[in-house]
Amino acid sequence: MESPRQEFAGSIGLLILRVGIGGYMLTHGWGKLQMLLAGDFDKFGDPIGLGSVLSLTLIVTAEFCGALLVMIGLATRFAAAVPAVAMGVAALVVHAGDPWTMETAARLFMSGEAKSWASKEPALLYLIPFLTLIFTGAGRFSLDRLICSRWRRGAEKR
Repeated sequence: MESPRQEFAGSIGLLILRVGIGGYMLTHGWGKLQMLLAGDFDKFGDPIGLGSVLSLTLIVTAEFCGALLVMIGLATRFAAAVPAVAMGVAALVVHAGDPWTMETAARLFMSGEAKSWASKEPALLYLIPFLTLIFTGAGRFSLDRLICSRWRRGAEKR
């Protein structure tokens, strides 16, 4: 069993993780949200055969809405699963033919062996913290905890 001090420190760590990774993911989703609102569907790919409109809508849901929910700690485990799936698709489908690391991708690009230095690494680096949050939850400093504690107090009064 964790001491109150350990639980507090762990929750601070989860808060930093949620706000940090959610904030960075939000910036990726912001540009795609602008594309969606402008109706620029033809500028977005269709990596898994759902059509560009649905693909763009889903990635905005993952990268913008999911990230925002993770940052505030609302429905955190579910919210973290959405960008985790999106990053899995990005790494394993969109970047299927790209190298695993940015170092290898940059080397191939600089030598002229590749047209870009795209790699699986950025998507995987986003995937890992979102997977972590699926298993850990949001921690003490979250709307999940606030709602849960109020719900429990209300149930105890009944």
